[in-house]
Amino acid sequence: MKDIFFLLFIALGAAVASATQINCLSWRLAVETNNIPDWKTVPLQCKSYVSEYMTGQQYRDDCNAVVDAAIEYAKTLNVSKDGKDLWVFNIDETTLSNVPYYARPTVGFGATKPNVLKFESWIKEGKSPAVPGALRLYQTLLGLGIEPIFITDTKEEFKQVRMDNLKKVGYHSWFKFICKGKNDSSIYSEHSGNWKTQKRAELVKAGYRLVGNLGGWGDIIIDFLMRTYKMPNPMYYF
Repeated sequence: MKDIFFLLFIALGAAVASATQINCLSWRLAVETNNIPDWKTVPLQCKSYVSEYMTGQQYRDDCNAVVDAAIEYAKTLNVSKDGKDLWVFNIDETTLSNVPYYARPTVGFGATKPNVLKFESWIKEGKSPAVPGALRLYQTLLGLGIEPIFITDTKEEFKQVRMDNLKKVGYHSWFKFICKGKNDSSIYSEHSGNWKTQKRAELVKAGYRLVGNLGGWGDIIIDFLMRTYKMPNPMYYF
């Protein structure tokens, strides 16, 4: 049975963009490594390239390569029996994919300016599929006795729909689901990090061990985490 990413690829008929002005593969690499920060939209010339990447086999392979490495690491851990070994997960483009939303003509795989209201309407639909490979890591961690915990920029008002969506695609349980509250700031400070850093600090103070993390640039700041893994994602421009 073909998955949703393959079906989107066929439907879109995407072709690799011509590189007369921008090498789109190099642009994606620079974005993934955060060498091009604070960008607003995908270069129009790279729209087809990003479309093909996100709906094609390479994206799947890249996600699975990250997951394979994370699983190998997790298997080396000396997991305690006190239930305090936690693995932190993000949601967007980490455990749940927004590729069906990005594929909409009005979004155009990031080549248009972001529209928060439209994105939140998509979240309310609760139709996000699982990111390739992420569910396999989640299941492996449960088998090892490591508790998954979600720390996400999802607003509190969308907490239930996001939890329902996670359960729908196979993430059936977790230690805690932490959403972004009205007073939580995304602004990063050299001294205090961001709000996710503060939430991780609270968990450590309570005696929990954060043995690993899967997420994006906003999630893999080295603070209280033993090991971090970044999922591939050239689409995170909100």
